[in-house]
Amino acid sequence: MENVPEFVQSFNPVYYAIPLFVILVCIEMVHAKMTGSARFEPRDSFSSLAMGFGNSISAVLFGGILTAWAMFVYQFRIFDIGFPWWVWPVAFVLDDFMYYWFHRLGHTVRWFWADHIVHHSSQHYNLTTALRQSWLSPLTLKFLWLGSVMILLGFHPLVIGIVSGFNLIYQFWFHTEAIKKMPAWFEAVMNTPSHHRVHHATNPVYLDRNFAGVFIIWDKMFGTFQPELDDEPCRYGIIHNIGTHNPFKIAIHEWVSLFKDMRHAKSPRDAMMYLLAPPGWSPDGSRGTSKQIKARWQARVGGEAASGEEVAADPAPQVAAE
Repeated sequence: MENVPEFVQSFNPVYYAIPLFVILVCIEMVHAKMTGSARFEPRDSFSSLAMGFGNSISAVLFGGILTAWAMFVYQFRIFDIGFPWWVWPVAFVLDDFMYYWFHRLGHTVRWFWADHIVHHSSQHYNLTTALRQSWLSPLTLKFLWLGSVMILLGFHPLVIGIVSGFNLIYQFWFHTEAIKKMPAWFEAVMNTPSHHRVHHATNPVYLDRNFAGVFIIWDKMFGTFQPELDDEPCRYGIIHNIGTHNPFKIAIHEWVSLFKDMRHAKSPRDAMMYLLAPPGWSPDGSRGTSKQIKARWQARVGGEAASGEEVAADPAPQVAAE
């Protein structure tokens, strides 16, 4: 085992960022009160803060398991990369690349969506929304492969933990409506409030777009980028909003729905599809996945345009994903 630098052993960037998170939330609240540039609802914000607190407790409870798995995988690394200076920017970019793909899976595989839906459950979009995180992420077992590729390549688990922490910190600031657009050069490369508002929106044109964590270039490379449109205001939340501020219900509501669907499935195949198919899948297609919602919306818009009727800028879908 190579010598691990002392600062790597003890450094957790997220802990140092927590006071900054609190300060920025307060600043945004004051700014919103003065300008109306962002929307807050006390019960919603409390729920988001409660989810963030629970996520921190979950990280402590499951941290040992995640660390043990990471160190187990590290024994089988292909290269001994160690801790040279260049490992940090390379690991940061690779970690963000991996984040893009696993975030995308979080929207296209219901097993992972049952966990990730927590972050999308608020109908408001402000800095407290960034703190609305799942309590049960380790139970999805995504840690078995999330990061394992980098560990097998030879990146030390502590390096991955640190760069992932900086990735998480970066993602905090763009959960806001107070910032409209960044400079064009920045919008072209980096994830921004405008790009991420699209990701949280339920408008058909915005569904399942902009999965990036830090670098929006991944979405542009892999065909999932959608700019925010001036004539299409974002509607936040999930297709079927849950109508509760109870943190416990927020944490488990989709898990309950998933297992209920599996229990009532008419065949083992249907049960497996409920688990692994995109959110909104059903045997008869009555609910509608994101792709189906988008296709029906596009067909309706195209039909209206072809008939010469005026097309609404913000048509609401009549079918919905879970």
